[in-house]
Amino acid sequence: MSSTFNVVARYRTKPGTTEEILDHLAAMAARTREEQGNISYEFFRGVEDDRKITILESYYTARDFEIHKQTRHFLTIGAVHIIPELESRSVSTYVTSNTPNEAP
Repeated sequence: MSSTFNVVARYRTKPGTTEEILDHLAAMAARTREEQGNISYEFFRGVEDDRKITILESYYTARDFEIHKQTRHFLTIGAVHIIPELESRSVSTYVTSNTPNEAP
């Protein structure tokens, strides 16, 4: 049985930094999507609270995510330009089975 390693990151930006963070996330997403172990990288801005951002990432393995966290773009864009400008941040990980789902 194969599986996918998924990451859900929830950010709340400091006042006045959201647009800049979104620009940095666009650069982060583009570079992350080029990683061999990445399946997808998407981010969304909150409607009710536009300072909330949710990031959905999928990797083939947990090791691929660990490799992602050591890339130049994560260590510069993420660690230098994004994370310090956040009011709060949470990161959760999940494993999804890639076996076909059957209807009950």
